[in-house]
Amino acid sequence: MVIDRLLQERQAAGMPIRVGLYGAGFMAKGIVNQIVHSVPGMVLSVICNRNVDKALAAFALAGVQAKVVDTGRALADAITSGTAVVTDDPALLYECDLLDCLVDATGAVEYGAHISLAAIAHGRDVVTMNAELDGTVGPLLKKKADAAGVIFTACDGDQPGVQMNLFRFVKSIGLTPLMCGNIKGLQDPYRTPTTQAGFAAKWGQDPYMVTSFADGTKISFEQAIVANGTGMSILQRGMTGYDHRGHVDELTKTYDIDALKAVGGAVDYVVGSQPGPGVYVLATHDDPKQQHYLNLYKLGEGPLYSFYTPYHLCHFEVPLSVARVVLLRDAVLQPLGAPLVEVVATAKRDLAAGETVDALGGYLTYGQCERADVTARDGLLPMGVAEGCVLKHDIAKDQVLTYADVELPHGRLIDRLRVEQAALFANAGEALTA
Repeated sequence: MVIDRLLQERQAAGMPIRVGLYGAGFMAKGIVNQIVHSVPGMVLSVICNRNVDKALAAFALAGVQAKVVDTGRALADAITSGTAVVTDDPALLYECDLLDCLVDATGAVEYGAHISLAAIAHGRDVVTMNAELDGTVGPLLKKKADAAGVIFTACDGDQPGVQMNLFRFVKSIGLTPLMCGNIKGLQDPYRTPTTQAGFAAKWGQDPYMVTSFADGTKISFEQAIVANGTGMSILQRGMTGYDHRGHVDELTKTYDIDALKAVGGAVDYVVGSQPGPGVYVLATHDDPKQQHYLNLYKLGEGPLYSFYTPYHLCHFEVPLSVARVVLLRDAVLQPLGAPLVEVVATAKRDLAAGETVDALGGYLTYGQCERADVTARDGLLPMGVAEGCVLKHDIAKDQVLTYADVELPHGRLIDRLRVEQAALFANAGEALTA
């Protein structure tokens, strides 16, 4: 808990961390409110959103009256004077030397690719909530960030960051993690924005985003980036997704330890376990003396031991990620190298030739985890590039789409980055990904 003290020191010194935020949706609004009211030593200087009225509303919801700027000079003057501002020009943020860190809370793959790539090129640290982008070209962006001397990282609060913090803790006390897992309350790949409209309206969320939670797309991206950050794999396409209504500790008897070791550890999820919605890490220890102590401390006789965090607090913890990056140069979660697990697009219903794939969490496709070497070998279509693709022929329900099945939209950055990522890791003797 060193971060709280360091932030207090920055506050006392009159040198708060200055943050620029991309996005003004549900999660972004929470971040705004959190920084404004609960994070000493940090200020949210500017929000960039394609609809500036929504950005103004996000500030207003936190009790801050912001104004619109459209030039770099106006942004710099506002930051210097402590005036909150908004803009629809993403370049103003990543070109501004007065901002200490940028946060991507958009969840949009193509837009996120543009701002993240530009931010790295301009020497900006980036904390991203955009698991969809991270799970598509995160390994490439990590390499580019390293070369630029900046940090590109996922965040605390969302399940991947919570898992990584727990993974690091378990390793730090001498155990070997063999499973990083996510606890879900619902998993139904055939949910749509229509079925989820009521839930979305109740909580003020976007129906497509809510559907991506329900149909497994979001958790697939989340577990893919955990796999890429820990060196783990999956036990099968789509993960096992056990329906387990008991306590998460009981999962130590569910998984085959030899199967976990055979894949170098695995990421997974369960449905219905308690305490939810949290995360878990299952680990082993080879030292009989320490096994005795673990049994004494009520973790059981092994060979798997259960560790869990019973919550994930999303936007509450994002500012802590910013502080870790700026003050400690400590990334929350990053790919170790070449992608190990990716998310592939799968037909949610029978699809017809000529149909255009809609957005993540939509009516046509859902995402599921697959090993990156299989994705490359079979030319499978990554979920992060599926939106906007036109089907060349009919596709059966639950069939995984391939690049050969679709016509890609012209001129997209995400497609160029996929090609570059494949070439980068092929040249390094690592796994192809596209």
